[in-house]
Amino acid sequence: PRREGGHDHRRRQGVVIMTSFTGDLDPFRGNVARDNAHVDFQIGAVHGDLHVYAPPPGAPPEKKFQSGVRCLEAHLPSRARELIEDVVALGYENNQVRFYWLLALLSGRTLRQLSEEDLRQLRAICDRTPRLDGEDEWTAGLRAIVSLLGSLGTTETQLLVKQLDQLPERQRDLIVDHLGALLEGSIVDQLWQRSVDRAKAGREDDDRRGRLWTFFEPEPAPPRVAPLRPAEISLGDWLRLTLGAAGFLLGAGNLVQLLEQRAARAPWLGPLLSGLGLIAFAVAGADWRFRTERRRAKDAQFDTVPNRRRPPAGGFASGVDRLFDRYFARYVPTDTDRAVWLAETAGIRQHLRNELVEIYREQRVHADEIAWLVRHLVGRVRRSWEDGTFRAYVHELRTPWSTRFICSGGLLLGIVGGLWTASGAVSVSPLRGLAWTAFTALGALHGVWAWVYIAAERRREEADRLEQAHELATREESFRRWEQKLARRPSDPLVAYWLDCDRRVILDEAMRSCGLRPSHVIAHACLAAPAPSSKRARIREGPWRYSRYALLLFLLTDDGVRQVDVDLDFVNGTHRVLRRHNYRFDVVAAVRVDGLASSRQTFQL
Repeated sequence: PRREGGHDHRRRQGVVIMTSFTGDLDPFRGNVARDNAHVDFQIGAVHGDLHVYAPPPGAPPEKKFQSGVRCLEAHLPSRARELIEDVVALGYENNQVRFYWLLALLSGRTLRQLSEEDLRQLRAICDRTPRLDGEDEWTAGLRAIVSLLGSLGTTETQLLVKQLDQLPERQRDLIVDHLGALLEGSIVDQLWQRSVDRAKAGREDDDRRGRLWTFFEPEPAPPRVAPLRPAEISLGDWLRLTLGAAGFLLGAGNLVQLLEQRAARAPWLGPLLSGLGLIAFAVAGADWRFRTERRRAKDAQFDTVPNRRRPPAGGFASGVDRLFDRYFARYVPTDTDRAVWLAETAGIRQHLRNELVEIYREQRVHADEIAWLVRHLVGRVRRSWEDGTFRAYVHELRTPWSTRFICSGGLLLGIVGGLWTASGAVSVSPLRGLAWTAFTALGALHGVWAWVYIAAERRREEADRLEQAHELATREESFRRWEQKLARRPSDPLVAYWLDCDRRVILDEAMRSCGLRPSHVIAHACLAAPAPSSKRARIREGPWRYSRYALLLFLLTDDGVRQVDVDLDFVNGTHRVLRRHNYRFDVVAAVRVDGLASSRQTFQL
């Protein structure tokens, strides 16, 4: 038994039925997962538009009033009421302000739900209203609201319907949407059907399927590329080149003097051939070395580092891992086995991941803000796989036979010229000839290898600079295309309108499935919470919106309570009913809400 208010409420069959829903009872505020749901995506996107629902400091009454109107359109009546009351207190008051003031006070509520303070304020608003004999649209709308309040509990429904039909579309829709809970009798069925028809058409307005998904995309981080690694040429390398060249020239000059003592014809020919051969060897060798080292560097990008430790969950690096795993698993090339694709691209996937983690880690960037860049990189890898250029660098960096021939021929020519010169010099003076030959060879060795290293390193830097510029250009192009798609992001009031249309259509289907007409329903409630793994986004100072909702609908009738659990895919505009429950009044033990209105609440029936 459960004791409530001094009475024992016992179940006839000893069974207590409880339905529990954890979430925010205001479906447009909060970020709470229900039951034991695991929500994978909770960071969410926060867009600009700071002053949509909050007017800027020092804003004139007209601006504050417009903010209140937007709050009401977003189904934030309490906030709208506060802003409009501030406007009235500042002396800004007309029939349009009074129209929205009444809507904010009565939105979604019956007279039973109004407190004494609300009723006093309602009477005060009506007392402040002058004679409603004007012909403008806001005066007509205000006149219709006053007529509606005066006809409550009477049978003058047809006159009210006629008066609403004569209103402009905007004022009529606002009255039906916000004050429908005040209506009773057959007029409820008539106006409800009109409201549902409008919601069915409105939920697809303004290209919803093509735009709503952009609302849940975060503001993209601008493109970056890995910083350029400058040529690693030290002062010692330049010193080796200078001393080596000077040593070769000095040694070659002394060897020529020795050959002149022998009265040999063209004593300078041997050193000249040797020098030309060494120059050819150095130039071709630098190209050969550049190609070889660059190919090794490219190979390293495609090699997988074994036993790489996974980063801690919840951080930036783990978020980047999640993105690469998701998109590489999704963008599998045509006619390719998924396992083969993932295995062959493991190395480049790890290289690209490490690059993004390195260049964005310290920039206060969330992983999902570079999802566009991950998709761009994965798409490029996929295209290269499909067109056969996945490892095109192997052919591009292969050393041509001409370069190999020039390098080998230059080395051979340098050796032959050096031996010819050395043999003649040694025959003139063995000791001096051997000494200057060794000195010349040592200078040539140091000078040539220093030149090969410097030339290859400077060419590597230039190739990196060109590759970096091309990479940045392609990323900027992809970034601009993504920004163009996000430029169609809907406003928050439009998102709220689509959500309200969905809820209205779902509520109508729930009533039909239970065999109920709107006039049979005393009251209804819709509790909303984010579904598991849903995305969320909001504008600054605005309520959170979710890509997927878990809805609980309650229909209060004379016979009891109907409960319908619905899963709403908000982005695609589809829904499915998960469960239905019926509770008679005599089996309801208690209805309780635990928690503060400003924080998480638990509803138990």
